[in-house]
Amino acid sequence: MERDQLDYILIGYNEPSFSSYEQMLSNYGKDSEAYRDLKFSFVEVDGQKLNYIDLMNYVYKQAFPNSAQKRDMFVSGEIPNLAAVYLSNHLYNKGVKGRYVNLFQYEKDKLIQYLSMNPLVIGITTTFYVLNFPVIEMVNFIREHNQNVKIVVGGPLILNHFRNYDKEGFEIALEDIGADIYVVESQGELTLTKVIGCLKEKGNLSSVPNLAFFENGDLITTHVEPESNNLDENYINWMNFQEESLGHTIQTRTARSCAFNCAFCNYPTRAGKLTLTDITTVELELDSIKKLGNVSNVVFIDDTFNVPIERFKEICRLMIRKQYNFNWFSYFRCANADEEAIELMAESGCKGVFLGIESGAPSILKNMNKAATIEKYSQGIKTLKKHGILTFGSFIAGFPGESEETLLETTNFIKETKMDYFRAQLWYCEKGTKIDAQREKYDISGEGFVWRHATLNSGQAMDYLERLQQEIEDSQWLPQWSFDFWIIPYLLGKGVTLEQFKAFMIGANSLMSLNFVDLNKEVRIEIERKQMSTLIKEMAAWKVI
Repeated sequence: MERDQLDYILIGYNEPSFSSYEQMLSNYGKDSEAYRDLKFSFVEVDGQKLNYIDLMNYVYKQAFPNSAQKRDMFVSGEIPNLAAVYLSNHLYNKGVKGRYVNLFQYEKDKLIQYLSMNPLVIGITTTFYVLNFPVIEMVNFIREHNQNVKIVVGGPLILNHFRNYDKEGFEIALEDIGADIYVVESQGELTLTKVIGCLKEKGNLSSVPNLAFFENGDLITTHVEPESNNLDENYINWMNFQEESLGHTIQTRTARSCAFNCAFCNYPTRAGKLTLTDITTVELELDSIKKLGNVSNVVFIDDTFNVPIERFKEICRLMIRKQYNFNWFSYFRCANADEEAIELMAESGCKGVFLGIESGAPSILKNMNKAATIEKYSQGIKTLKKHGILTFGSFIAGFPGESEETLLETTNFIKETKMDYFRAQLWYCEKGTKIDAQREKYDISGEGFVWRHATLNSGQAMDYLERLQQEIEDSQWLPQWSFDFWIIPYLLGKGVTLEQFKAFMIGANSLMSLNFVDLNKEVRIEIERKQMSTLIKEMAAWKVI
C-alpha cells in the first residue's frame, strides 16, 4: 500500500499490561470468582505475577543473557490481526488509502508517525474486548497526539452494549469510551467505508446508516441498514500487505458466523446466517499466502471449519493438490467428522485443532444444545491422535443443570481421552444468550462470573476448577490470558518445536499450581528455584527465529 496521504488508520489489538489487569481484578477481592479465574493464567516468580507469555520472556532473557533482542522475543497477538487486515483490504479494494497498526502497545511509535500525517479517520476494532478500558486507553493516546482525527469504534463490544443496555445505559457506555463515531453493525466494513466517504465530502453523518454519535450533547442513532458483504469479493490478497511485518503465522477465515446455536453463545445472533466463501476464492487467498514466501502456519478461525463436511474435505483436497508449504490449525467439531476427513486433514498439513467440547456430561451437552455426543467426541479425539494431530479441549464448568455428578463426568472424560491440552472455564452468565432466556426454568440469578442456579453456584464451580487443574496428569493446562491455543502456531513460526512447547508448559503449569496450595515461604521459594532452573536450561536449547 502506498505511503501518501492517509484516509484512515486501523488499530488491531490493545492488550493492556497484565499487571494493570491483575490489579483491576484484585479490586473485586482475591476471593472473587473473576480473580480466582485469573489465577489459572499466571505464575508468581521472585515476587512478580507473570502471565505465561511474560514468563516465557522472563525465562528467555535468563537463558540468553547476551541476546541483542531489544524488545520481548515473544509477543501475544503478534499474528496479524485479522479484523484490521480484513477491513484494510476492504477499504483498499474501494480505493481508500490507509494503514493499520497491529499491536497498540508495541507499535506506538508507528501510530504516532501515522497520526502526524493527519489522517481523516482512525478505526478501532473491538473483537476481543468485553470491557471498555482497552479502548479508552487508545482513545486517550490518540487524542494526545492528534486532536483532529475522527475516532471510529465498532465491533462486538459496541454491539453488546447496544443489545444489553437500555438507551440511557448505552449512552453512558459510549460516553465512557469517548470516541467520535460508533458503528452499530455486526459486519461494519461497508459502514466504515461510507463514514470515510462522508467525512471526505464534508457530508452529514446522519445520512450514514448503522451509526451512533453525539451531537450537541445528544446521542444520535442513524437508520439501520443490515450489511451482507460478499465474502468472495472481499477475500484478502495478502500480497497487498507485503510491506507489513506479517511474520510466519497468519490467520484467515473461509466463512462468516456459525452453523450451530449453542445456548451459552450469542455469536450467531450477532453474525447472522452462516455464509460460506466459495472454494475457488479460498484457493485465491491461500495462493496469495503462499506467494509471500515465508508463512509456515495458517490458522483458520472459522467457528465451524469442518461444516459442511463435504466442503471441508474439498478444501483439504485443495491444499493437498496445491502442495502449500504451510501447516494449518483450526477449530474442529468431532461430531461432524469422519475418518476420511481426519485422514485428509493430516495429509493436507493440519497440525492441531481447537475442540469446543464444553462438557463431558451428556445431560449438560443437551442443555447447551451442543448437537454432539460423548461417544462422537471420544472417537474423534482418538482418531485425531492416531493421525498425529494435536488436540486442545475447551470446557465450561457450571452451566445450568451442572452438579457435582456432571462435573465428575467431565473430569473422567478428560482423563480418559488424554487430549494434549485442555482448559476449563467458569460459565459466564451473559445477557442475550439462549440460556439467559431460561432463567426461570433453571432458577438462575446473578450475572457475569457471579451466579447461582438450582443445582450449583459460581463459587462451587470455581472450587471444582481448582481441583480439576490439580487432578489431570496426562493433559496439560493451557491458560486463556495471552496464551490461548493459537499461541502454538505462533510459537512454531518462531522456531519453537511442539516438544519444547510441551516441556515449557509442564514447567509453567507446575509453577501455576502453587497458586492453589498452601506452602510455607521457604518451601515455595525452593520449588520456584528448581523449576525456574529447569525452564532456563531447557530454553537454552531453543533456536528461536
